Amino acid sequence: MSREILYVAEALSNEKGVSPGVIFEAIELALASATKKKQMKDIDVRVDIDRHTGNYDSYRRWMVVDDEDFESEDKHILLKDALKNNPEAQIGDVIEQEMESVEFGRIAAQTAKQVILQKVREAEREQVVEQYEDRVGEVLSGIVKRFERGHIFIDVGGGVEAIVPREYGIPREKVKRGDRLKGLLVEVNKFNRGPILTLSRKSPEFMIELFKMEVPEISQGFLELKGAARDPGHRAKIAVFSHDKKLDPIGACVGMRGSRVTSVGNELGNERIDIVLWDENPAQFIINAMAPAEIESIVVDEENNTIDVAVNESQLSQAIGRGGQNVRLASELTGWKINVLTQKQAEEKSEAEAMGFVRDYEEKLDVDEDLAILLVQEGFSTIEEIAYVDKSELLNIEGFDDELVDELRQRARDALLTQMIAKEEQLEDSKPEEAMLNLELMNDALAYKLAEKGIRTRDDLAELATDELMALVEIEEQAASDLIMEARQHWFD
Repeated sequence: MSREILYVAEALSNEKGVSPGVIFEAIELALASATKKKQMKDIDVRVDIDRHTGNYDSYRRWMVVDDEDFESEDKHILLKDALKNNPEAQIGDVIEQEMESVEFGRIAAQTAKQVILQKVREAEREQVVEQYEDRVGEVLSGIVKRFERGHIFIDVGGGVEAIVPREYGIPREKVKRGDRLKGLLVEVNKFNRGPILTLSRKSPEFMIELFKMEVPEISQGFLELKGAARDPGHRAKIAVFSHDKKLDPIGACVGMRGSRVTSVGNELGNERIDIVLWDENPAQFIINAMAPAEIESIVVDEENNTIDVAVNESQLSQAIGRGGQNVRLASELTGWKINVLTQKQAEEKSEAEAMGFVRDYEEKLDVDEDLAILLVQEGFSTIEEIAYVDKSELLNIEGFDDELVDELRQRARDALLTQMIAKEEQLEDSKPEEAMLNLELMNDALAYKLAEKGIRTRDDLAELATDELMALVEIEEQAASDLIMEARQHWFD
């Protein structure tokens, strides 16, 4: 039987492509399982196979435990009993005793087969994980094998199966069994359930990697892809920048007669791809990203990360795109929130904002309308600018002298101080009192939320009904009732 074990180990190792050690471990588990069944007890058994001769020995095992952990005499032995045979025994040690081995040929065939195949599958999976775990972010290619509930299963070679989950696929893409398909490796599943490799065909990164494969100038370092945005299967935008002034980045990505961009688009389900010239100036980058729409004017609001883009009324639908597609993709690509307006709407909005500044200056600086309009026309849009801008900039305004500039700057600083004091008073007014914060069922976040709603004191809270408190903040009915009762406790005390 010993030679038979060596033969089985060698045959399975060659067939499955795993090390003989894995097969030996599987056979040892199978023999141990058969031994336990023969004993008809839930005992712990270890089998040790000599890797050179095929001979094997079986051992029954007990763990040394104290009285509290003793559960079964089939698997445990008390420390006091273990010390009788081994004076150096300690809790946690394992005591072994050689026992009669079962014959390999008499092992229940199904048990041995299941254990061995399970071990082999685990070893094969570990090999695949090791092979691919450092390749996340690469494009893999394979043959479509089957479909299940919208998921696509692909054979990527070597008996390895990958999955394109429904949510990672291109919507309504027509794929047939036997088609060659590419995908971006986004996850390697190390667990024992499900396909090991997960691919994505809808991520912007997939399109970027396809362009890297089609455009050698990218891998050579002449071109750089700065980002991409996709409406999978319909339209996409990709931003490109050239490190070589002599190289046309858009032309390089388009290719001769559009060959390169067409190849990428075909792989993406005939996706229409706009290649956009990246620019470090956000305004120019957005103008490029909004193509093919022509931009009349642009207003950048860096504080709110928004940009107003004005177009001719005839260009409005093209700028927005079907279902807002063009402006949405441009926003994703540039990272800015883009508002598309007609030239007339932009002028009306600009005029309304300007009049808002004028009224603000009239009220806070106590100046007449003409002076306020002049400040706005000169580009001053905040009180802070007037208060702290270099004095020379104000003196450059026609008709302004030292006396007027000094007075305006002082009034602006007084207005800012008044605003700051008012804000501090507002914050103080919305602060919960100490007694509210000291309630056992109260936390700081809830106390400040209530203070914002005008419930600052313990008495304010005590006077509420349960449903009133629940309407003010998100809180369970029982918790609201308990909190109100705690707030009322000092009345009874």
